[in-house]
Amino acid sequence: MPPVSLPAVVTPALLTTIRGHPYLPKHTWYFIAGVTLSVINRPDEIPKVFNYALSNGAGHSDTKPQHDEQLQIARKLREALIKAAPIGGLPKAINALFSLKFATPQSLLDEPLGYSPTSRSAEVYDMPSSQILHRGQTFFDKIYGKVSKRVMGQMDRSGTEDLGLTARLMYGYLLSNTSVLTAAESSFVLLAGLIPQDVNPQLKGHLKGALNNGATIEEVKAVREVVIQICEASGMSSLGDGVAGGWGWRGEVANL
Repeated sequence: MPPVSLPAVVTPALLTTIRGHPYLPKHTWYFIAGVTLSVINRPDEIPKVFNYALSNGAGHSDTKPQHDEQLQIARKLREALIKAAPIGGLPKAINALFSLKFATPQSLLDEPLGYSPTSRSAEVYDMPSSQILHRGQTFFDKIYGKVSKRVMGQMDRSGTEDLGLTARLMYGYLLSNTSVLTAAESSFVLLAGLIPQDVNPQLKGHLKGALNNGATIEEVKAVREVVIQICEASGMSSLGDGVAGGWGWRGEVANL
């Protein structure tokens, strides 16, 4: 049976609206959109976002980027999809990254054994794990603030301490690396990955965590708004009382 042909999510009008949001910082709209599309399992739509950014720029005005900025766009989008993997699932990240790769000019790819903008390979193979895990714990503590010990303790006592260990690995080796995405931008990735999944308990912590990572209230609200717009364009909606399941949210999406 051939794959079902799905209706488009990304339209020129939606791209214009997202890119033009007055409170989204430059160089964020496209990776927020890319992560959202990955998590809602529409990796086929990511090249539309990428090509639009390469042609029209990362800011609010139409300015075709030069090669260096195009490379920055490609790297930020790839890094966002990597950082979304522990939130939305590795299979979705794989599909998203390969969809992006097929749309990426050779000059904008980072090949194995070449220059690594994140230096993760060196962190995995050449640096003491204690150093990376400490960095991750510091990043986690910054996000969760005064409740960080309680949150990590709850994961350690979830019935298996391996949940806490998984979180430490995720924060150490993936999320706390800010070579390509800043701490605030990394929080935007987490918001874009959580909102489509209807997981308000986790989303609430990361809305506040984005503020702790340096984002403004207006920026965080803008990320939330844009992600919901993309989700709704894909067919998601509020499910309402008495609905057993479906594609949407069981309650209001958490907000600041």
